[in-house]
Amino acid sequence: MDLLGAVAVAVGCLLALWLLLVLLLWRSRSLAPLEALRLLPDLVRLVRRLAADRSLPRGVRVRLWLLLGYLLSPVDLVPDVVPVIGYADDVVVVAWTLRSVVRSAGADALVRHWPGSPEGLALVRRLAALPATDAPPG
Repeated sequence: MDLLGAVAVAVGCLLALWLLLVLLLWRSRSLAPLEALRLLPDLVRLVRRLAADRSLPRGVRVRLWLLLGYLLSPVDLVPDVVPVIGYADDVVVVAWTLRSVVRSAGADALVRHWPGSPEGLALVRRLAALPATDAPPG
């Protein structure tokens, strides 16, 4: 196989993997990527605030700083200039990272640092696989 063929196979495999990841997120019905696109600016602010919170475990903050680097990087699997799907890979990575952060730091950290509207927070809670609101203890 020549170099061009190997590159084509590698690109095809990466695209198939990305599509699988998007499909898994969408199928989980936690949040359709199209819904989350409008939240991206608030999500970036949330991630920055969580990453700067020294009360969170160091490993959580490291994951959040890496996520911020990924979100701000011009290098993506699908370039952000591609309408709609260009940001879908960002949504998948944010969803997985938020789920991991919530497992380690708790949902109250998410709520404490959310910069947007209550409706946006409800979508982020779905993205992080949390109930829409905390039920009162009882």
